[in-house]
Amino acid sequence: MKWVTREHVHVDRTACPWLIKRFIDPNAEFIFVPADKVDEVAKKERAIPFDAKGVELGHHGDKCSFDAFIEKYDVKDPVVLELAKIVRSADTGKPELAPEGPGLSVIMSGLSNAAKDDFEAIEKATIVYDALYNFCKLKLMREKSK
Repeated sequence: MKWVTREHVHVDRTACPWLIKRFIDPNAEFIFVPADKVDEVAKKERAIPFDAKGVELGHHGDKCSFDAFIEKYDVKDPVVLELAKIVRSADTGKPELAPEGPGLSVIMSGLSNAAKDDFEAIEKATIVYDALYNFCKLKLMREKSK
């Protein structure tokens, strides 16, 4: 399946590809375009748009695109749900949601700025989200053992 979003990735547009590849569509292909071209390219390429204005898999209320994916694709993994708090915190600028959120935002800003393109940015971001996933797994295990 093809997926299309806005270019110049940051938190949600690096977290969503990770979630897609790990839990929804392991063979996903991503397309990054200017914001005003997302709808046009989605139709032309038969791609699913995400993290763009007015799309189903975008921001709704206090939730970010990562949350929209979790809801639409019924992701039940408790570790992903814990990770979603961090992504939401970072992407919506609400540090009270998760203390790790501001750090994730800074890391994704630096990573995106240093990458040669959006494809390299999401490739490098994968290790960050894998690490956060494992951090959340350990956190939940510790909480459960109390």
